Amino acid sequence: MAIGTLIIGDEILSGKRQDKHLAHVIATLAARGLTLAYAQYLGDDRTQLTEVLRRTFASGDIVFSFGGVGATPDDQTRQAAAAALAAPLVRHPEAVAEIEARFGADAYPQRVHMAEFPEGSRIIPNPVNRVASFSHGDHHFFPGFPEMAWPMLDWVLATRYPTLVQTAPVERAIAVYDAGESDLVPLMEDNVARFPMLKLFSLPRFVGEGPRRIELGVRGDPAFADAGLAHLVAGVSAAGYRWERLEDRP
Repeated sequence: MAIGTLIIGDEILSGKRQDKHLAHVIATLAARGLTLAYAQYLGDDRTQLTEVLRRTFASGDIVFSFGGVGATPDDQTRQAAAAALAAPLVRHPEAVAEIEARFGADAYPQRVHMAEFPEGSRIIPNPVNRVASFSHGDHHFFPGFPEMAWPMLDWVLATRYPTLVQTAPVERAIAVYDAGESDLVPLMEDNVARFPMLKLFSLPRFVGEGPRRIELGVRGDPAFADAGLAHLVAGVSAAGYRWERLEDRP
């Protein structure tokens, strides 16, 4: 299953707030040996959100979504999720009970709307203010506030995916000097064909930043990474380019 994240909010796209979720999700997944397949920033536009969520629901991916689950008119994520699923928004009794326990009579008439999720959803407990969010299938929707969203993400991973752990990928690389990327394309293509389980990368240094240099390497399963790098080293050496091994990175 691929893992994706959606980061939602006009305030992110306008620059009023800086996103912190992407880096946190990457680090949280890395602790389990997992990586993101994609990330997307979206505004609070119900039509666009519905289109994106319809596609991701159909994909079968695990998706972590941040933002837009409040009860004010600018929040559209709950409504878009319902539209993407062709399901009604219904008040989840457990979520209602949590809001009532936190706010009492002040839960009505507005705050209780935050307990309205697409029919068939499960709640994600909120340890900060007891306003739950929701999961539907392998899509998990969190508030935009990191202090709430991140403990909720941890809860989802611990309760829904306790065994979703992989061998952490490793990175093996060399610095190649006085070569252009175009000179190394045939070697890189051969490496990709021979080691499809690895991700090849090529990072050139632009002119003016020092000697002409390309960081060339592979990332992936430790069982194959050394062989993948050895193939690159052999090709670079055969072509007569100077190279040096770079420090291994997790």
